[in-house]
Amino acid sequence: MTTPRSPKRTMSMPVIAATTAALPAVVLSSLALAQPSMATPAPQPRKIPATLAAAMKAQAVNVGSVIPANAVAATIPSTLRPMAPSVPDTYTVVRGDTISAIARRFNLDTTAVLQLNKLSATTLIYPGQTIKLTGTAPAAPAQPAPAAPSAPAPSSATVYTVVPGDTLGAIAAKHGVPLSSIFSWNGLNGSSIIYPGQKIKVSGGSAPSAPTAPAAPAPAPAPLAGTGSYTIKAGDTLSSIASRHGVSLAALMAANNNITATTVIYPGQKLTIPGAGLQPVGETKPLVPSTFLGFTYPPAVVSSANENKALLNASPVPSRAEMKSIVADTARRMGVSPSLALAFAEQESGFDQRAVSPANAIGTMQVIPSSGQWASDLVGRKLNLLDPYDNATAGVAIIRTLIATSKDLDTAIAGYYQGQYSVSKYGMYDDTKRYVESIKARQRTFG
Repeated sequence: MTTPRSPKRTMSMPVIAATTAALPAVVLSSLALAQPSMATPAPQPRKIPATLAAAMKAQAVNVGSVIPANAVAATIPSTLRPMAPSVPDTYTVVRGDTISAIARRFNLDTTAVLQLNKLSATTLIYPGQTIKLTGTAPAAPAQPAPAAPSAPAPSSATVYTVVPGDTLGAIAAKHGVPLSSIFSWNGLNGSSIIYPGQKIKVSGGSAPSAPTAPAAPAPAPAPLAGTGSYTIKAGDTLSSIASRHGVSLAALMAANNNITATTVIYPGQKLTIPGAGLQPVGETKPLVPSTFLGFTYPPAVVSSANENKALLNASPVPSRAEMKSIVADTARRMGVSPSLALAFAEQESGFDQRAVSPANAIGTMQVIPSSGQWASDLVGRKLNLLDPYDNATAGVAIIRTLIATSKDLDTAIAGYYQGQYSVSKYGMYDDTKRYVESIKARQRTFG
């Protein structure tokens, strides 16, 4: 019986035996015997040079009052000891930074830094981003009064630029307009993902395609009736809760005000669970499908893939050209051929950091979470596959290890796609052989 297999890798960690050569013992006594014997000279009293003695006499300093060198440190007042670095107003993120590490560096509270910058614990930061370290955290937006009937739209639209932490509801409240109008003016709905830097119309205006006939605002979506509530438990995610109750992630977020794909949830929090039949029409299509090349993936895997896709869609990521440079630089630093690493990145995603497969293979290098944990062990630190630099590091670390533990390059390449254990047990499948040839052809192009 043939076991169904995934067309996308299930990489297994190779067992690598570590051997340590025994070092020769060093016998100090034999070295001592080999030295010529000689009498130990009697200690000679130290004399103060005449020039120093004269200087001390001129200053009326007694020899016995000179402080020994080993006591100097103890005589330094505590007020003269090095102080902790002062806290700057802002800090520019560099590669490898996290909010918690930045906060520790300046003896700040992580939660305070997050609130000051309108960030959540799951928000991705990126090199070059400016983080505030001092100041007052912004107050929560006041609840808007019931919206009066909207006035006629002005002739020219006002545009707002999305910043980290924004939601469509908060933007609507900030500008005193109904959320339904924000949806209508921007062609959005309750499940739309917005991202920092995106332009959002916060007032009406003539549509570019038909300036003489303003489009009628779409009716506000009817609220979803809840079938009950759910109390969040440790380990829960929004997508897993939605999957467990048979509703879409979009419907779950729409039924709970101020909940988005990047909202941090916590044990004990209560969520409203909408009725399965009351999901918004047209919003049931997931961001990531459940099947690929005829293989259907488990619901939990697909749910996690959709959650990761939503996070990447809502986060700033490098362009394809920038991602290409990141992969090449990472490969050079880690001792892997840049042309080979680039071949994998182009084959897997076309240098698209927002790519997520139904198997939950994430980012440019298309690494699944279990392989990401293996890569973390290989490099000695926790890697975040949603981070473009960590994603490149994970993929290159796996390539480097497969090359070191495979009998030849073809087998190493096959291991990235099919899994090293599967290749060793079953040999290369036909689609794996085509994958290997494609990687080698792309490598020649980059070489």
